Amino acid sequence: MPPEHYQPADFNFIVPRALELTYTSHDLLYWAQDLGYTGEPFVFNPERRVILRAELRYILDPAEVMGDDYPSETFRVFKNNEMREFGKYRTQRLALEAWDRL
Repeated sequence: MPPEHYQPADFNFIVPRALELTYTSHDLLYWAQDLGYTGEPFVFNPERRVILRAELRYILDPAEVMGDDYPSETFRVFKNNEMREFGKYRTQRLALEAWDRL
């Protein structure tokens, strides 16, 4: 969706999470400054990152929403990796929990 379709509240939700996920090195200092952030890079914390990603992703498996014949897949490798590692699609569960909190 083009930026003009978003409301200020949308940006207030998205930008801090995107910033924290991306600004983990001084190499991206100018990116952080463009977003109005002047602090240090964020620590790369895998558990925190999975929560942030879950808050930003709410349609992880379009076949569940659109039906098995839907012609597109989203995050197939990611889903398969989580199924193998955790025995479930952990990020989907976290995303749904994050969505419910909203």
